[in-house]
Amino acid sequence: MIAYIDGKLVHKDPTFVIVETGGIGYHIKISLQTFSQIKSEEKFRMHTYLHIKEDAHTLYGFSDGSEKKIFLDLISISGIGPGTAIVMLSSLSATEIENAIITEDVQTIQKVKGIGSKTAQRVILELKDKMKKSSGSSEIPNLQSVSNNNIRSEALQALISLGIPKNSADKNLDAVIKKEGNQLSLEQLIKAALKIN
Repeated sequence: MIAYIDGKLVHKDPTFVIVETGGIGYHIKISLQTFSQIKSEEKFRMHTYLHIKEDAHTLYGFSDGSEKKIFLDLISISGIGPGTAIVMLSSLSATEIENAIITEDVQTIQKVKGIGSKTAQRVILELKDKMKKSSGSSEIPNLQSVSNNNIRSEALQALISLGIPKNSADKNLDAVIKKEGNQLSLEQLIKAALKIN
């Protein structure tokens, strides 16, 4: 899988970009959310997901890891393909989708073109617990905690990959965040969690 592409932006459109790297131009489909984040930068990094079908290989791009994570969560649900997930991310921000799922706001998700009541309910049913866990609590997150969910989630994955059991890693991260607050960088959060016995 292609995780990201570093390259030169040669074309920018509300639905796709062309990024040139190594003499190859990659056509990458994007959401409006990503479109608004990309300045006309000469060089930049695009997080990507390669979707392979019998008749096509399609690259989807994201300006940041949090949008890509929501995209991957959405396409894991039966009935939601990459095209629908991109439409959802064009209609709502990653934070709005996450909040709607956690608060079980079916109406907000249903506002997206092509999402009916049953699909909206399936999205909430299948992703609610996962998103509550990644936010570190079962409470509705405020905007500050939502912006820090991704750092906590990345720190948790890093600790697990370093061999720390998930339960211990969760407890350590919660302890650090409770003591130090949400202002730590990813590196500081991991280092502080590793120091807890």
